[in-house]
Amino acid sequence: MTRDDDVMMVDDLIPALVGADRRQVLKLLGGVPLATLLANPALAAAVARNLETVSIRTHSGREVSASYIAPAEGKARAAVIMIHEWWGLNSQIKAVAADLAAKEGYAVIAVDLFNGAVTDNTEAAMAQVRGVKPEEAQETLAAWLAWAKARGAVKRATLGWCFGGGWSLNASLATPVDATVIYYGNVAKTAAELASLKGPVLGHFARRDAHINEAMVTGFESAMKEAGKSLNVYWYDADHAFANPTSASYVERDAALAWERTTEFLRKMLA
Repeated sequence: MTRDDDVMMVDDLIPALVGADRRQVLKLLGGVPLATLLANPALAAAVARNLETVSIRTHSGREVSASYIAPAEGKARAAVIMIHEWWGLNSQIKAVAADLAAKEGYAVIAVDLFNGAVTDNTEAAMAQVRGVKPEEAQETLAAWLAWAKARGAVKRATLGWCFGGGWSLNASLATPVDATVIYYGNVAKTAAELASLKGPVLGHFARRDAHINEAMVTGFESAMKEAGKSLNVYWYDADHAFANPTSASYVERDAALAWERTTEFLRKMLA
């Protein structure tokens, strides 16, 4: 497919999404590559509007919200809990959720750990991260995992990027899940801290990442081995956020390969 073909498809798709119901939206997404979807902010926003906002109460009584989407046909027997980057639960993350529901048949819960706050400013993003209370975030993620199970999800996975990558791991340490996917998230854990992990972990990391670096990741590999846990790590000759099309570090080839590996891993673990 050429770049001109991509543009024509997007120009046709955005009007088609206006007024379409969830089933029609998911059917339309079935033929759209994820890279094409995320490369066009207007298209991602049009898709994101089709997710349902759901609110529940945590064990302590706090009301928390997420964006939810289920497959067009049948009842999903597997759910993916998706955790956003430090930018917040934006249209990009919601569009990825819709892609997973459309093409893989999962129920997807895109959790909001920032109480609706979204930004594209680095300083504001850092402030959002600093405002998160770990005990509340853990409780929020546990509540959504329980909600997914109560709605019939026989198998569950967590998936996150950057800030969300670290919380993907944290969530699966607190609540047993069948698979954990981490994109360049904080994995500084000891073997003792990893003892509660049940399902296998898939990690995507960048060799030029100054923060989530090789020293941290190799330490994580050693701790996982010591704890007797299953881990597959893939390295990319890229920088942090290489899978985010809005980032200056974005590498389309690596992002596509990482996503292919992610979906294959989830298919295997959530079958």
